Parts: sequence; C-alpha cells; structure tokens
Amino acid sequence: MAIPKYQYIKDELKSKIISGQFENGDKFYTEAELITMYDVSSITVVRALNELAKDGYIIRQQGKGTFVSRARKHKLVEFSDVEIFPTQNDQVTVLSIERGNDLKFLDKLDLKGHQFYYKIERLRKAKDIPYIYHQSYIPEQYINANYPNLEYYSSIYNRFKQDYHIHMNDEHFEETNEIIFPTPEAVATLLDIDTNFPTVFQVKTTQLESTGQILEYSEAYKRGDFFKIKFVSRSGNH
Repeated sequence: MAIPKYQYIKDELKSKIISGQFENGDKFYTEAELITMYDVSSITVVRALNELAKDGYIIRQQGKGTFVSRARKHKLVEFSDVEIFPTQNDQVTVLSIERGNDLKFLDKLDLKGHQFYYKIERLRKAKDIPYIYHQSYIPEQYINANYPNLEYYSSIYNRFKQDYHIHMNDEHFEETNEIIFPTPEAVATLLDIDTNFPTVFQVKTTQLESTGQILEYSEAYKRGDFFKIKFVSRSGNH
C-alpha cells in the first residue's frame, strides 16, 4: 500500500532533524518552502508539520515560524543511580516491621480505610558506613505475617520474587529524588552524620504492570556523598 504523501514528507523531515542537519532551536522550513520542495498542496504540508509538532520534533509559533524542538518526545532517556561503592558486600539491617493503617500511607498504596499495610525500616551500610535509611510500605497481602525473624525482609525485592514470583525490577515504577538540607535529626543520627550534611530524599512507588496495583511505596534518605546519577539518551526507534 502506498505511503500517504504527508507521511512521506513527515518521515523525510524527521530524518533531516535526527541526522543533525538542524540544531535544536534552529528555524525550520516554512510552509511555502515545503510546498515548493515537494510540489504538494498546503493541506498536505500542514498535516506533515502538525504530525512532527505532535511528536515533539518541531514547535510552531504563530507569527514567528517553525523551530526545531529542544525536547523530543521520541527520545528515550535512561536514568541510573550510580553506586559509588561496590554493593556486593553491603550489610542490611532490618530495624523494625510494623503493621499499620495510617490514612496517609493507605492513600499512597491506594488502599481503603479498613485495610492494612506493613512498614519495614531498614538501614544499609557499605564498609560499615550507614548510607541509606529505607522506609517501605507494603500491602498486607504481600507480607508473610509468620516471618521467622526481621532479617527475613532484609531484601524486599527478593521476598517478592521468592514468595510471590514478582520481579520488582520489571514492574512499573516512579521515583523522585530531592536534596534535603538540613537532614532531619532522627535520620542524621541513623546515618551517623551531622544534620548539616546533605542527604538525597528518594520517594518511589512500584506498581504491578498487569493490574496497576501498588506493590510498594518507599521513602529513603541517602547520604549525599554516596549519590551520583547518570543520564543516557537513546532514539525511541531502537
């Protein structure tokens, strides 16, 4: 089946942008230039340009013209929290496991008022230096109430895998990172730092991909000197 003319024009213009013929922010072809270049109607050109704009490759500004976009929707950005120190010898201590139904965290887990969750507090160390304080909130249905000891939940992801065949790293999640200064006193004490020492406050929600059910809501404080991030952009066509 023949490719519609507007689609052909869109694809060719998209290739020109991706190949680097235009820098971000450069002025793009006018409608009149494209009509002449491709010998087509203005309707065809406008549709091609609107498609490019919808996909984030160009920005059309009334009275100013068309410009190459600085942020493209079809560019994938991979984010990774780089571990500065080797983690294979990390020590994780489970500080407490408590059943609760505080409305604040029921809401975070999308649970109803009569339901319960378990809050698991953990402290992670590298070379005997405490560097992350975790607070995880997990729906009651995913907690074995007959856990033999606190260390049973030293790895929550492993428990999901072993007990429920859920691979948390493969599920949908959203995470935010915020620099906290000063660090809350109770957290600073656990991390063995002064309150004036900055920490990174990480909030993460993980959902079961197939149903959207929230599996875990977590809050963590990480020492600033143990935090480093890396961004890598890749084409959305890969």
